[in-house]
Amino acid sequence: MKYYIIAGEASGDLHGSNLIKALKKEDAQAEIRCWGGDLMEQAGGVLAKHYKDMAFMGFLEVIKNIPAIFKNISFCKEDIQKFNPDVVIFIDFSGFNLRIAKWAKENGLKTNYYISPQIWASREGRIKKIKRDIDNMYVILPFEKDFYEKKHGYPVQFVGHPLIDAIENTPVQDNETFRRENELDPEKPIIALLPGSRKQEVQKMLEIMLSVKKDFPEYQFVIAGAPSLSDEFYTPFLKGDKVEYVSNKTYTLLKHSHAALVTSGTATLETALFGIPQVVCYKGNWISYQIAKRIITLNYISLVNLIMDREVVKELIQNELTTKNLKSELTKIVAGAERERMLSDYKLLKEKLGGNGASQMAAQLIVENV
Repeated sequence: MKYYIIAGEASGDLHGSNLIKALKKEDAQAEIRCWGGDLMEQAGGVLAKHYKDMAFMGFLEVIKNIPAIFKNISFCKEDIQKFNPDVVIFIDFSGFNLRIAKWAKENGLKTNYYISPQIWASREGRIKKIKRDIDNMYVILPFEKDFYEKKHGYPVQFVGHPLIDAIENTPVQDNETFRRENELDPEKPIIALLPGSRKQEVQKMLEIMLSVKKDFPEYQFVIAGAPSLSDEFYTPFLKGDKVEYVSNKTYTLLKHSHAALVTSGTATLETALFGIPQVVCYKGNWISYQIAKRIITLNYISLVNLIMDREVVKELIQNELTTKNLKSELTKIVAGAERERMLSDYKLLKEKLGGNGASQMAAQLIVENV
C-alpha cells in the first residue's frame, strides 16, 4: 500500500521514522512519501518537504509567515494528489495537518492521526474538525483516551508513548568515548542545556540558562545542539566562559548528564525517561505569551507534570524564569532530597506511559484500518 505521512518538527521526524520502520515490517510492499526530516528519510520515506522549511514558532511568527504556510498547504495537496496514497497519516503539527485532513477527507482519502493535536490544552473546539475529518486516532498519553472517549464520545486507540521505544532503540556512546570525542572534561559532572530546536526559542533560552554557569563551577555546562540548526548558529553562545557544545547527540548527552535545564516541550519527557533531574524553562515572545495564557487551560506546561497531574518537575515560566530562581532550583536537584524525590517520581511516570511497542502497535492498526 501507499502511505503519505506529514510531520512538521524534530519530534515528529523521530516518531515518524520509527513509524515508517514499523509500517515496513507490517507491509513489505509499503511505499511511503513524507513531510519530515532526515530520520524519516533514513528510515525509508521519500521526502517531499523538510520540516526545517516549516518551523514557525509562536503566534506572531506564524502571522509573519502566512504566505509561506499557504504555499506549503497548496504544494502538499498537489503532492498528495500525484502520489495518490491509500492513507494519509498525520503526526501532531495540528495547525497544518488539520487543514490538510479536511481537504483529504473531502477528496475521499483515508485519514489517520498518530500523536493527537493537544486540544486538551487549548482550542478544544477543534474536536469538531477531528470527528469530521479523522477516520482513526492513535493517542500516546494515557489521559487522552478518557478525554476523547468520555468527554467527547470519539473513540481512539491508546498505543503507548513512542519515546520509550525511541530511547531504548537509539544507540548511545559510552561515557568515556563521548567525553573524549567531544572534548569534554573527563571528570566534571555534566549539566545539559536543552534550549529547544527553533531559532527564536534557542536565542531566548540559552542566555538565561547560561547565566547560572558561574554559580556551579564544579560542573560543566553542555549545550545540546538541535539537528535543525547549524553549528554556526550556536557560536555566539560559546564565547566568554567556556561552554561546551555537542550537535545532534541529545540522547547521548542526557544519558551521561547529572542534571538538565530544559525548554518546555517533548524534551522534558525525554529527560525524565533518561532519569535526569531537570528544571523546565520557558520564556516566549511577550505578545505570544499573553495570547497563549488566555487560551491554554492547563495547570502545567511540561509533559511530565501533565501526565502525573501534579508538580514533579519545577516549571519556571516567563517572568519566573530569572537567574536567581534558576540557580535556586538547579541547586535543589544536583544533590539532596529533592533530587531523590524526582527520580522516584520518574519511575512512576514510566509505568503510566505503558510498555514498549507504541510505533509497532500504531503501524499494525493503521494497516488493519486501511
